[in-house]
Amino acid sequence: MTVWLVVSILALMLSPLAWLRQSRKQGEQMSLRLEGRRMGLAMQLAPQQWPHWLEKEPPSPCPQYHRARRKGREDCWCYWQITPGVWWNQWREPCEEPRLAEVFARLPETVYKVEADRRMIALYWSERGDKSVLQDIAQALDSLA
Repeated sequence: MTVWLVVSILALMLSPLAWLRQSRKQGEQMSLRLEGRRMGLAMQLAPQQWPHWLEKEPPSPCPQYHRARRKGREDCWCYWQITPGVWWNQWREPCEEPRLAEVFARLPETVYKVEADRRMIALYWSERGDKSVLQDIAQALDSLA
């Protein structure tokens, strides 16, 4: 009886340590984030207010991968991926700029939004996929910066 009591007390004391262990999804996200940092991408969790007309609302805060823009780039824009391969701006107009459409076509369907201002280019992504998807994202951000 004493042995079972000691074992149960030890199990009760050690059970919170299991909560500190990363889940499989968290481990995959962390490895993608570290690989993105090696590729020169910065990452942060950014709170977002998504448009009401999106069919499926992405999470908030959402992982944002970003890169600084080159000097002399003054164009500002923002596009959301409505369905795989269909990109709309805030007025629900499709992306008609050929340079952007070509880059957007190479992005995975798990990318929610791409936006650019004078200082940086940012991409909001669900962090699903492997390192090849991350390479596609890095190439897209590089070509748009």
